[in-house]
Parts: sequence; C-alpha cells; structure tokens
Amino acid sequence: MHYRQLGDSGLLVSEIVLGTVPFGGRAEFAKCGAVDVPTAKRMFDIAFEAGVNMIDTADLYSHGLAEEVVGQALGEKRNDILLASKGRSPVDDNPNNSGSSRYHLIRACEASLKRLRTDHLDLYQLHNWDGLTPIEETLEALTHLVNSGKIRYFGTSNFTGWQMMKTLGKAELNGFIKPITQQIYYTPESREAEYELLPLALDQSVGTLVWAPLGEGLLTGTTRRGQKPSEGHRQGTDWPEPYVHDQERALDIIETLAAVGEEHGVSVARVCLAWLKDRPGITSLIVGARTEEHLRDNLAAVDLKLTSEQTSRIEAITRRQPLYPYWHRFTAGIDRFDVAEQPFLAEHQKTMDARKDK
Repeated sequence: MHYRQLGDSGLLVSEIVLGTVPFGGRAEFAKCGAVDVPTAKRMFDIAFEAGVNMIDTADLYSHGLAEEVVGQALGEKRNDILLASKGRSPVDDNPNNSGSSRYHLIRACEASLKRLRTDHLDLYQLHNWDGLTPIEETLEALTHLVNSGKIRYFGTSNFTGWQMMKTLGKAELNGFIKPITQQIYYTPESREAEYELLPLALDQSVGTLVWAPLGEGLLTGTTRRGQKPSEGHRQGTDWPEPYVHDQERALDIIETLAAVGEEHGVSVARVCLAWLKDRPGITSLIVGARTEEHLRDNLAAVDLKLTSEQTSRIEAITRRQPLYPYWHRFTAGIDRFDVAEQPFLAEHQKTMDARKDK
C-alpha cells in the first residue's frame, strides 16, 4: 500500500480507502448491502492489515445506521485510523434539517460524532452543494467545528468546478479555513471530472477521493455483454446510479477491462481500480465491499502493474470527446496550456488528430 498527501495538508492517506455504503442496509440502502457489526469488524481487520488507513462514511448511508455500525465495529481501533464522514443531506421532513447552514451543519456533525462513538472526525465533508445557504456561512460553521476540535479538516463532495472554486476563493478572501479535499464520481466509463474537477485538484492542491470507482457495481465484471447481472446485484434493479449515457459504450469498456484482466489472470474490478488509482490528480479510491472476497480482490489492485500498452488501451476506449471550449482551443491553434490541464488535453489532442487523419 502506498500513501499520498491529502491535498495541501500534512495527512498521508492510503491509495485505497474503505467505504461504508454497504453497511447497515436500512430502507433503500438494503440494495447496496447489509454489512453488520461482526462483518464490519472483520472487514476492518482485513483492510487495516493491508495498509488502509481511512474509513469513509456519511450520515446519509442507511440513514445513520452505517455510522452506528462503523462506531461499534471500530472500538479501540478508532484512533489508529483516519475517520471521515459527511453531512448536509436531509435527515427528516423539517426543512431546516437539511443543507449547509450553520444550524444544520453543526447539529449534523454532532449527531455523526455520537453515532460514531468518537469525539472528533479527521475529515468532514459537505455531501453536496447547498444553493440557498451563503457559502460564507457554511465556511464559518466549518471553521468553528475545526476550532472546537470536533473536526480536524473538511472537504466537499459532488461539487462542480465553479462551486469548488467559489468555496476556495471565499475562504481565502474571508480568512476561513479552506477545504482540503473533494470527493467525486470518476470511473473509466465516466471521465467527466477531467474537464474541470481534476485540473482544479492539480492547480489548487486539493486532494481527490473517488467514490464508487467501480461504477456502483457496473465495472466489477458481473455486467457483461450478453449476460444479466448476478442476482442481488444493484445493476438491473431500480437503484438510480450510475447514470450511463451510452450502454453499448459501457459494455465496450467492460470488455476491454476484461481482456486486460485475462492477460493478468485477475478480475475486471482489479484492472479498473489499478488503472484509476494512477490517473492524474487522484489521491485515493474509496471501495465498498459486501464480502471479504470482494474486499481482498479490491485491495489487491495496489499490486497490479499494468503495462503502458494496457494503460493506453484502456484510456483510448474510455476517452471522452473534447467539449467546448477545449475543442476550440485545438481548432484555433491556441498554445500555452496550463500544467494542470496538460495531461487531459494531451489525450483530447489524440482524438482531434485522429479526426484530421480521416
């Protein structure tokens, strides 16, 4: 296991982080799994032995039950690892028990601490953007939580590029503590984060944690061309994620990952994680497993070394078309690319060059 600096903080975090969406199984989250306390303890032992040093959860997961399971399962190991959670999501029908207001955010954090049986969180994340609360109010509340010792650092999740830059800018302008991380959705099938969020991460020294790097089960190998997902799998149910724009393209990607996996004698999931973890701007991948077998397979991705040809093959089949203004910069012959965008623009250039050759 390798460890990477988390944003511009002094924290080092493992390149694989253990997620807890499958913990609890309350209400609609039963479709994600129902990991109980004994199973969670066993998964923690396996993950920590492999070098994982962060657990990621949220008050939304199983509507608080996932945090309860984590708190009970960690026990005395709590201070041996980094513990991250999230707030902002609605917790009931009260309109004030939602969002990133000072009122809700402080209450949500304190409720998470109680469920997790701890006096502090190492990383507290805004689970989504709040379009009503002024970001200054949110930053003031988070700075208060840091100063009170209830959280050590904070970050964001599911923000757009402009929302993240607004947050960073307002923090700097007003003397508030800045977020050090962003948690985003990013997979070989869904590379939209490369347009804004990953260049932002490189430019602003923001750590990037990837949730659902296996596409919420889509890229595990259980979905293949010509076969149905296995029974009990989220794919094929009414679970709303991931949002797949082009099913045939997704199947082409899965078949490419499977072909590389066959060349190494490993799973589709392991190839997917091995490719993602070394993409520009990525700090850690958050994996959430329902079984010990799947967890061990995911953890083994850190030891899988893809060849340059295999890496390029996966990149080519998964590459998105350049959007405006990126394609315009190529067609207009613009020079002086920024170092933060160069890795991604270089790949888009290959697409533009191929179109010229046709």
